[in-house]
This record gives sequence, structure tokens and C-alpha cells, in this order.
Amino acid sequence: MCLAIPARVVALNGLEATVDLGGVRKTISIALVPEAQLEDYVIVHVGHAIGMVDPEEARLTLELFAELDASTAEGQA
Repeated sequence: MCLAIPARVVALNGLEATVDLGGVRKTISIALVPEAQLEDYVIVHVGHAIGMVDPEEARLTLELFAELDASTAEGQA
């Protein structure tokens, strides 16, 4: 299964960006979305930003992932 997740851009360096996802920071390529700016949310898939998403949609998606994680953890207890 493949998963693409929203992450916030916290630093830019040419066609690379550092993104933050819940305190985890990773350097990714933004070659497919060179218009990305600081504080924008991008959709990240295997080390590449493949699109942009508005902050509200990013928040809702991340909340849904957190709920799924919590329910999975409960099911394993």
C-alpha cells in the first residue's frame, strides 16, 4: 500500500525542502511543486512533494490519520 501525507514546509533550498510532520523533519524534493513556499502544506510521497494542499485540508487529514492510529493501537491491546 502506498501512502501520501501532508507535511508543512519549514525550509527551502532550491528544489529541496525540509518538511515537518508531527515533529519529524525530512528533506524532500519539490521539483514537481516548485511554487511551494515556507509554511505551505505539500503532499509527500516517497520523498517527493507531489502536490499542494490547503492548511485546513491538511489538518483534517492529519487528524484522521491520528484517529486511525489510535483505533489500531486499541485493537492491538
